[in-house]
Amino acid sequence: MTTISVAERLREKNDELTRAERQLSDTILRNYPASGLGTITTIAKTAKVSTPSVARLVQKLGFSGFPDFQAHLRQELNEELSGPIAKRERWANDAPKGHILNRFTEAVIDNISQSLREIDPSEFDETCALLSDPKRRIFIVGGRITHSLSDYFFLHMQVMRKKVTHITSSSNTWPHYLLDVEEGDIVVIFDVRRYENSTLKLAEMAKQKGAEIILFTDEWNSPISQHARHCLKSRIAVPSAWDSNVNCMLLAEIVIASVQEHHWDSTKERMQELEHMFDQTRFFRKFS
Repeated sequence: MTTISVAERLREKNDELTRAERQLSDTILRNYPASGLGTITTIAKTAKVSTPSVARLVQKLGFSGFPDFQAHLRQELNEELSGPIAKRERWANDAPKGHILNRFTEAVIDNISQSLREIDPSEFDETCALLSDPKRRIFIVGGRITHSLSDYFFLHMQVMRKKVTHITSSSNTWPHYLLDVEEGDIVVIFDVRRYENSTLKLAEMAKQKGAEIILFTDEWNSPISQHARHCLKSRIAVPSAWDSNVNCMLLAEIVIASVQEHHWDSTKERMQELEHMFDQTRFFRKFS
């Protein structure tokens, strides 16, 4: 069973928190999870609350005390930063009996179920509405592993609407694309652990230019989240040296399906025109 992260506990308990506790929660989430790893006095001072407020929040989250709270954070940080070999050794040591086909599939299904429960439908709808706004230009980018997801997302968005640009995965070309980013544009970023510094810098620069950022990330929450207007998070851990992109792909495809319906008439016209060009070029085989 997947362990609930400290960040998820904070969000679940948000409505039950006092003003001081909510202020503390916001401080911890701002640079999560590193923000919760200082001394109890340092954390209280940073959040401008009392030390007892920190102790009370920790107990509300279900931890036995501050050391237990920080132990969970350190475990999350270790999982966030671990590379493929470390991840493989960790699950291999604890691997349950049964064929890899079953174990891997069960992990993916559990990831999907958990992720869908944690998504706010209203935030999802707002995300799709932004992506459907014909007045806004869209820029899409991924990282070393996620560039394939960004490429897939771009291909479908470009068919459905105008003003869509795919930023290449080579960071030395990003400034050229940022030249064209204007206030109100949307930058869609795919970023999962291990988070890339160059992608974070692109997000910071795009935000400075007034762009709205939509982030596809994992359960540990990319640092880009602090700059994003909307975050769509996927659980990605599986019994493998590599994380799974299945869940992130699923969310991307659901977004594509939703955007498609926002302006179906214009989307349909673009699809018909594209099919006509395919017929002219004989790009695909047809069987009669």
